[in-house]
Amino acid sequence: MRVISSVNVGLAGSIALAIALGANAPLRAQDSAMFRGDLAHSGVYAGPALRTLPAVKWSVHTDGYVISSPAVTGAAVFFGSTDTYLYCVARASGALKWKFKTEARIASSPAVAGGLVYFASYDGYFYALDAVAGTLKWKFQTAGERRFTARNLHGWIPAGESMPDPFDVYLSSPAVWKGGVYFGSGDGNVYALDAASGKLRWKFHTGNVVHASPAIAAGTLYIGSWDSYLYALDAASGKIRWRFKTGVDPANGNQQGMQASAAVMNGVVYFGCRDAHLYAVDALTGKQQWAFDAKGAWVNTTPAVRDGKVYFGTADGRTFYELAAATGKVIYSQQFSWYFFASPAIVENFAYVANWDGQLTAIDLAAPGPAWVFQTDASRQSRARYLKPDGSMSFRAGMTQFDAFYDDLPIALSKIWTMGSFLSSPVVVDGVLYIGSTDGNLYALAASER
Repeated sequence: MRVISSVNVGLAGSIALAIALGANAPLRAQDSAMFRGDLAHSGVYAGPALRTLPAVKWSVHTDGYVISSPAVTGAAVFFGSTDTYLYCVARASGALKWKFKTEARIASSPAVAGGLVYFASYDGYFYALDAVAGTLKWKFQTAGERRFTARNLHGWIPAGESMPDPFDVYLSSPAVWKGGVYFGSGDGNVYALDAASGKLRWKFHTGNVVHASPAIAAGTLYIGSWDSYLYALDAASGKIRWRFKTGVDPANGNQQGMQASAAVMNGVVYFGCRDAHLYAVDALTGKQQWAFDAKGAWVNTTPAVRDGKVYFGTADGRTFYELAAATGKVIYSQQFSWYFFASPAIVENFAYVANWDGQLTAIDLAAPGPAWVFQTDASRQSRARYLKPDGSMSFRAGMTQFDAFYDDLPIALSKIWTMGSFLSSPVVVDGVLYIGSTDGNLYALAASER
């Protein structure tokens, strides 16, 4: 593996970042400088909640899909696009501060720490940039990115052909902890690098692609692989503590693997799997506490956990769930029209959920029920053509052929995503909700001024 360029950063870098990105906007607890808001991936954000339909405060347009979830810190917002650029924009206005070009699409959510911003690209490099200037500090070369592949994937033909999974849309998003930066790769490894220099500390090899993002709690790193295992690793050394086996689909890989990430709360690890379950396992031993059966629906969202409750959405089932964290019993559920890949954000008594049809819904958990819906312009223009008469999704509406030939699948997806679908997860900071869309925009939504 190669490290290109290097620089030393530390506390001084953090202070400089806070000053340079906004003298009146110092780093604070309610910032969200990494995926899911914190190392444990709680998905819980400080208030105030957006209780009524917000207005678009600003939007930034890119030339690709915005699958990356934004990092919000100081006076800046950082996010990636499939147009190959990592963007830094002004938090107040959306004005471009800088953008940095890689050699392939960026579907990794950035993390900001110590004056640097970290992220992965499909070009096979992991990057560290100066967060103020947007200049390269170092980059680390993995053994190369790839998507999960399987023969006869999802039942598509030719049956004997290995096919890359077009639903494998994310790259691993980094976690920064005690001077190290951690991430997974399509080469099957989990990496720990020195955050300042990019030098390899350790790597751990799994049996398949690792596109989940690492959660870290009490010195242990938790991450899932497409090999069907959730791994608990010593974050300092990379040594395995335990691994937990999920279901395997022996036929075509349809119901197998983890593209969602784990959340850790009160000594329990919660995570979803494409085997159609949400699991709760003991963080210390890896022993299963319960498994929620999603009735054949992939659980591709990273759960949010708060006050003894777990929140997540499903893909095929198109359902948002609130479960009791201790038992996995359903407290509340709400069905929608399209897939959930974006993970929910919890603020006060509201859950913000976004799905493929370009609609972002605020669910009042106290009611419970939907309180308002924000819809992209692209969704308003084209959503109806992808719905059946009963209001449920029509996946094949984007297809011209109906013989289940694999080549038609990515074409259908590209058509569906013209709706301005939400694959990016919402982030809420200081009463502003930030979210990316496949219409190429990053949106900042705020309460309407009256």
